Amino acid sequence: MELKTLQPLFDLEAMSKATNGNGQAVVSNGLVGQDILSVSQFDPGKLAYIFSRAREMREMVRQVGGTHILNGHVVACLFYEPSTRTSSSFIAAMERLGGSVIPITQGVNFSSVSKGETLPDTIRTLEQYSDVIVLRHPELGSAQVAADYASVPIINAGDGPGEHPTQALLDLFTIQDELGQIDGLKIAMVGDLRHGRTVHSLTKLLQHYDVSLRFVSPEILRMPLTIMNEILDAGMNVRETHDVADVIENADVLYVTRVQKERFADLSQYEDVKNHYEITPELMAKAKEKMIVLHPLPRVGEIHYAVDSDPRAAYFRQVQNGMYIRMALLAAVLGKA
Repeated sequence: MELKTLQPLFDLEAMSKATNGNGQAVVSNGLVGQDILSVSQFDPGKLAYIFSRAREMREMVRQVGGTHILNGHVVACLFYEPSTRTSSSFIAAMERLGGSVIPITQGVNFSSVSKGETLPDTIRTLEQYSDVIVLRHPELGSAQVAADYASVPIINAGDGPGEHPTQALLDLFTIQDELGQIDGLKIAMVGDLRHGRTVHSLTKLLQHYDVSLRFVSPEILRMPLTIMNEILDAGMNVRETHDVADVIENADVLYVTRVQKERFADLSQYEDVKNHYEITPELMAKAKEKMIVLHPLPRVGEIHYAVDSDPRAAYFRQVQNGMYIRMALLAAVLGKA
């Protein structure tokens, strides 16, 4: 299919512009050339910008499938951990924008990392071929290490139990898109809140809004104290419980996460909590008529397949939104509209 250039759905002349070294106009959005390492980089203005661009990307894909605005640009996807949705959505996003991809997504065992190459050297090698690097790594703080050595933007696609900023952006976008608002919502997060980088990042983003938070987890998987103290200091309405029945009737958003086996040093502890929560049609019968269930996926039994047919099950629409958000983010970081 031939890709076409869609006319912008927004007024570029009304936006401030900057000029790159070649004298070409680029949109000044505060993200051009920036590393994307943490959700702390996003204020309400930047969130509104990315969400607006994501909606335009969605309309563009539906109308013509793709565009050429990133023609000549290359993204390197470097994944030290397995990934389906994040890696494939970044690849799809770049290709729909007309760019190219260096995919190191089937495990770094097939790269020079298997020979002992360090992260800094791998990053400094890939930047010779690419304009932006998307990195997933099992170690907390690895994205910052990469950014310290890189001369091209680094996008954090998950650094161990730390953050997953692009997932949080698509999660927040989905909430707004599905429910028409964020302020005033009751948002319950269920499952592995200790290791879940997706809930860590989403919780931090939600500090920009007037929401009520309910954290549902076993004792050993509670939200880290550092994040709890941060949101309590911000004056947010938050409560913890061990029972999903305590929140199901009032929740506007039920954000479910899997228990992350790979983060447990003692597998006996994992076995004790792996099936602690299961979202079933019987449980959903107690929920509001207008609410949504989200999950960053993959799931390993915590949401029954029978729930998939419930119109409130939004997790596969959430997956699709990931491509639009990442299209918007790549275009913003590379200074294209």
